[in-house]
Amino acid sequence: MAGLEGIEQPRGHGRTAAARWSPAVEDEQALKALELFGNPTEAEVPLPSRPESAATARRLAQVVVLRTWRLTPKLAEDAVLLVSELVGNAVRHTGARVFGLRMRRRTGWIRVEVRDPSRGLPCLMPVQELDVSGRGLFLVDKLSDRWGVDLLPRGKTTWFEMRVADR
Repeated sequence: MAGLEGIEQPRGHGRTAAARWSPAVEDEQALKALELFGNPTEAEVPLPSRPESAATARRLAQVVVLRTWRLTPKLAEDAVLLVSELVGNAVRHTGARVFGLRMRRRTGWIRVEVRDPSRGLPCLMPVQELDVSGRGLFLVDKLSDRWGVDLLPRGKTTWFEMRVADR
């Protein structure tokens, strides 16, 4: 399930159980990811193009939004989901060995960028209620205030921006 990689699912007794989330454990893993991979607010963080890198990217986004920028848990939840979707697209559709994650903040906005070496453009597809895949850009379109793609000489950067209240 998109967004739940790396989160242990509890065993239910014949019924579906909700994922257990512990802020303390997740926060510790997020800080560890920051230490191991670097801070995406200071420079682009290169991550291997593997499905498990989505969990690392989510953790990095979480620690930046909540601890570095001190924004709301709701904004962090949405940003983490959208990071997961952009990373998932980079891993699944580009054939890259590595992608880059960068996060920026300016007055009233945050911006998250995922760079990969493919010049193939992502496509926002219509989504039906029962679709089980293909919702990534749909979610980015619905939850962000704006998003886009910047073509580079060797690849592209897919990004989204969200408005934030400055304190």
